[in-house]
Amino acid sequence: MSPVQADDLAFFCVLASHGSLTAAARELGVSTAAVSKHLAQMEARGGVALVNRTTRRMNLTPEGELYLAYARRILHEMDELAQVLGGARAVPKGLLRVNATLGFGRSHVAPVISRFVRVHPAVEVQLTLSVDPPPLSDDAFDVCVQFGAPPDTHVVARRVALNRRLLCAAPSYLAKHPMPRNPRDLAKHDCIGIRQGHDGYGVWRLISGSGAGQKTETVRVRGNLSTNDGEIAVKWALDGHGIVMRAEWDIADYLRDGALVHVLPEYRTPGADIYAVHSPHHLLSARTRAFVDFLASSLAAPGVAYSNLRSLDRKSNKT
Repeated sequence: MSPVQADDLAFFCVLASHGSLTAAARELGVSTAAVSKHLAQMEARGGVALVNRTTRRMNLTPEGELYLAYARRILHEMDELAQVLGGARAVPKGLLRVNATLGFGRSHVAPVISRFVRVHPAVEVQLTLSVDPPPLSDDAFDVCVQFGAPPDTHVVARRVALNRRLLCAAPSYLAKHPMPRNPRDLAKHDCIGIRQGHDGYGVWRLISGSGAGQKTETVRVRGNLSTNDGEIAVKWALDGHGIVMRAEWDIADYLRDGALVHVLPEYRTPGADIYAVHSPHHLLSARTRAFVDFLASSLAAPGVAYSNLRSLDRKSNKT
């Protein structure tokens, strides 16, 4: 008899997620004795203990943890195979694992997911937020939403929204410090640092001109405040502590109402467009295709109006 049977996989996932035989029995609609018997049969077939039982709780053994990881992966791949075989007509369903950066994920991706599951209620979405995009090689996520195209050519990257990073400061700060006229002036200012991703901390690159006349200036900035949370950095800028470089999506409202002022608007920063990144085989599933399409349309519809920001740029140039 095989040490692993198909119905064992889903059973063990339910057992592990509920943490006790009684809770698992309630979820499965069977008796606690039936759950205990099924577990004992699994352990007998495999020749190892999967669970350490106590009077109230149970804990997985190292072998049980390994079994659980494989069971979840196999069930996920079985569900994905069913989606692929169904083709374009398949109804999006099953588990979708999404990763996004902390600030953008909280402010923009999470609301999109809220609307997405209303349209596709058969999809179960797990959203994880992190400072750095995780490697897709470990297959921990189906879709990663990140700033900038990934260097890995073995993944699929779709640009879902335009974006740029802008320099800005509060009027209260600029009232006490002269407005920078060129990138070199930034070295004389308090600049709020954001320690995120793989960008060089404390180094800002500003681009002017275009074509053959394009020029990039690299400036090392300083300041007495730094953080790995972009929202905190923006709040410090609003409090008048200095100049911050932040994604347009996060500061557009403040620029529109005058709480922040665009600094050096005639200069550009390296691209920070928003991409949905996934392994090639994940595109085959209906839920992944549906989510990436939904994300692109959602971010494009309300997006940040470049025309509004360009008008702000013109006002800044006149002042």
